[in-house]
Amino acid sequence: MDNKRLDVKVGLFVFIGLFLLAVLLILFSKGTSVFHGTYSLRLHATNIGGLKQRASVLLAGVIVGDVSDIQLQPDGKSVTIILKIYNGVTIYGDAHFVIEQAGFLGDNFVAILPTDNKAAALADGADVECEPPFDLQQVARSATGFIQRVDQTVQKIEDSVTQLQKTVLNQQTMTNLAVTIANLRAASDQAVIAVADIDSLVATNRSQVNFAISNVVYFSQDLTQLADNANGILATNGMTLSESMSNIQATTETLRQISDDMKAGKGLAGTILENQDLATNVQATVNNLAIATSNLNQLGLWGFLWHHQGEPARTNASPSKYSSPRDSQKP
Repeated sequence: MDNKRLDVKVGLFVFIGLFLLAVLLILFSKGTSVFHGTYSLRLHATNIGGLKQRASVLLAGVIVGDVSDIQLQPDGKSVTIILKIYNGVTIYGDAHFVIEQAGFLGDNFVAILPTDNKAAALADGADVECEPPFDLQQVARSATGFIQRVDQTVQKIEDSVTQLQKTVLNQQTMTNLAVTIANLRAASDQAVIAVADIDSLVATNRSQVNFAISNVVYFSQDLTQLADNANGILATNGMTLSESMSNIQATTETLRQISDDMKAGKGLAGTILENQDLATNVQATVNNLAIATSNLNQLGLWGFLWHHQGEPARTNASPSKYSSPRDSQKP
């Protein structure tokens, strides 16, 4: 009888120990969802970064569920994460799902980051997108590539500097640069000397320069006064000038009329121009007058009369050198 009671006690003790061990295993394995009612959410991510089943799901830092399953999609490009969320925990559609890591070397977990909570609440079996975790190795690889590109860029810069030193900063170029600087120095010295000479010239001939400037000023004043006088003359005699211009215009018109009459044969001049015989006689008369005046100028009045009386009369065929216009008209 005592042995039977002892066996019962031992068995009860073992059962209680096993029960406590199972509870401890469940607690340490983060399987707290066994004691809570849950609903499921389906997360879709391109990379889960080592996330494991039974990982915790935290909403604003509070555990609200765990990861029940992780499924790789047939295309091999994405992963579906099944979350078990406690009943009574409302998650809105505008919340962000991110896979994060507890500390630098801790386990990964799913973090739910609420925003405005304006979208509808997620129902059981809802599909949502999840951001991949921060991948330190990927960052290290990217940094390695970036460092390599920086090294290549630095190498190109070094090559460019080397080429620049060979082509631009060589000995010949530096020599030419030194010569150019020396020439500029000499030119600047000469410019200083020229400026000093100009200053001395101006200082020496300051009175002449002032006199010349004064003359220019006086001349400009005289020109101004002359212009004022001309304006006054024009203003005073404007009517007289207008009448003079009108008279000149009328005289020009009269001369044009006389020229037209002469061309038409009107008047004495026109008659002479139109009558050929009369024009010939007038021309002969003019010639005789020219001869007479020429002889009178050469011989004087008494010499002209003496020669004219001593010569016989001449006919029209051969008029005398000293014949008068009247004699040239006799038969």
